Amino acid sequence: MWDVVFDALIDTLKLFPFLLLAYIVIELLEQKTDLNKPHGRLSGRLAPLIGGATGLIPQCGFSVMAAKLYERRHITAGTLFAVFIATSDEAFVILLSSGRGAIAVMPMIAVKIIVGVGAGYLADFIIGRTSRSDTHHACEHIHEEESEEAIGCCHSCGREHDGKSPLVVYFVAPLLHALKVAAYILLVNLLFGFLFYAAGEERVVGFLQEGIWIQPLIAALIGLIPNCASSVVLTEAYLLGGITFGSCLAGLCANAGLGMLVLFRNVKAWKRNLIFVAALYLVGIGVGYAVNAIALAIA
Repeated sequence: MWDVVFDALIDTLKLFPFLLLAYIVIELLEQKTDLNKPHGRLSGRLAPLIGGATGLIPQCGFSVMAAKLYERRHITAGTLFAVFIATSDEAFVILLSSGRGAIAVMPMIAVKIIVGVGAGYLADFIIGRTSRSDTHHACEHIHEEESEEAIGCCHSCGREHDGKSPLVVYFVAPLLHALKVAAYILLVNLLFGFLFYAAGEERVVGFLQEGIWIQPLIAALIGLIPNCASSVVLTEAYLLGGITFGSCLAGLCANAGLGMLVLFRNVKAWKRNLIFVAALYLVGIGVGYAVNAIALAIA
């Protein structure tokens, strides 16, 4: 039994230096390129394409900013949908840090960008493009009137930067973020470790293989949870062999980060919000079943 705890701890400690390095690099990129401010990137006919591509960047604030721009009608529903589907929270960082999961990053990026952009343009075609004013003007409103919310988002990831020294911004904040994600990873490793220990590896693997067509339904539900823990659970479950690649994608395509929380603050638009949730869930399970079916056909 203690072997399970020891193995989970060792696996997490092996991963931690790579997590820390990844978040330091991401922090440098965000500070130097100002990725948290969309400016004019989410306007124009290429908006779903650019929004989907930008949504792939593993940082916490972009889906929130995109949701606020959508609330003010400065971007279309399709652009927001593309950002939400492309967003993966911690998934890419964990896959790259794990080594053995790095091979899955490029296929995952390809699927998410194709599905996100395609769904974004389809949503704009069905709903129609809403009128927008200058996106930079929208950003000014967001920073003036919603600064508390934006800071809250960054603080939730350990990234409250204003007035902080370079040491805090470029090391302490990434360290806290890496520790938080590592704690989630350790919990998932312990959960699966005890599961294999109690039920037996062969029984667990057999059950998971039999439930391949149920996995996308459950994974997409987990993905709808607006917290980075959901992406950590899904990615670690995939790396540990608990779910298939397609099922992992089902959850990550349904995962919109903290952006959904922004939409749900507008309680008057509850019907619209439920449509977004339902659409994300349907896209997630659709991707999951399609990828699982292709994997079975190739095997």
